[in-house]
Amino acid sequence: MAYTRIHRLFRLVTLIQAGPGWTARGLGDECGVDERTIFRDLKELEGVGVPIEFDSATNGYRIVSEFFLQPLQLAPDEALALALLCEHVAEPQQISFLQPAWRALTKIQTQLPASVREEIASLAASVAIRTAQASPPDGCGDVYQRVLGAISRRTVLSCRYESLDTATPDELFDFEPYTLFFSVRAWYAIGYHGARGGLRCLKLNRFTRVTLTERPYEIPPDFSLEQYLGNAWRMMRGEPECDVEIEFSPSFAQTVSDTRWHRTQMVEFKDDGTAVFRCRVSGFDEIVWWILSHGPNCRVTSPPELRERVMQLAAATAARYQS
Repeated sequence: MAYTRIHRLFRLVTLIQAGPGWTARGLGDECGVDERTIFRDLKELEGVGVPIEFDSATNGYRIVSEFFLQPLQLAPDEALALALLCEHVAEPQQISFLQPAWRALTKIQTQLPASVREEIASLAASVAIRTAQASPPDGCGDVYQRVLGAISRRTVLSCRYESLDTATPDELFDFEPYTLFFSVRAWYAIGYHGARGGLRCLKLNRFTRVTLTERPYEIPPDFSLEQYLGNAWRMMRGEPECDVEIEFSPSFAQTVSDTRWHRTQMVEFKDDGTAVFRCRVSGFDEIVWWILSHGPNCRVTSPPELRERVMQLAAATAARYQS
């Protein structure tokens, strides 16, 4: 299993506290890193006050008995929020690969007072969470774990990716993943695509081969998901970047204004009840389908290029029913 650095530090404390005889090699094998990394981790733990020392009697590391990690103290509302997220989202895999969170919750619940557990059970039965149905995890669980492992170890992946063009064979390329990203229905990996010479966002279930290598890479310190996405409507950043204005009919105005669709959106109501929706987006490929989903309840007023594109797609859709 691949660990993030913080996860690994807590894991080391837990392993050493659990029993004697843990060597640097044994800890490294357990956490999937080399001995030098373990030595650095142990030194850092010592620096923050964790009393780790080498015990010659057991030929392994130990933590003095007076030290222990304080158990979490959760308020009922905090415990309820965790229970809802884990039982309704993680356990049924509405978002794939989060089921370990549900298993963690069961461990947390055993440490809660009986009165809190009963209150959580009572309230949780009356609350439900249902997100958009995500892509099934079958077939890409190993991809998720290997991408996560590559990010943790900073080692390049050798990949093959399914082409949407059936006439074009799947290509083999090096991939340096920067982050895993879940958007609405599926998981994506964003990183440097060796064959394309730049950043790309790749859908996990379209990988047909993912192999870990020993070649190192670095994630640029100035990379951020927010900067990469920019003003994309959802996750596909494109050109042009421009201001969009859409008028929604009075019967639909309140419904649109009640939801935060985009981080730049502003909604203004006219005297007749019409809502003017404004935002700044990078590219039209995603927002155009959102506009079409509202049918006759909205009308693009600017820019002209987006208005024309909506008109063409709407006409083509109507033509399918007339033929």
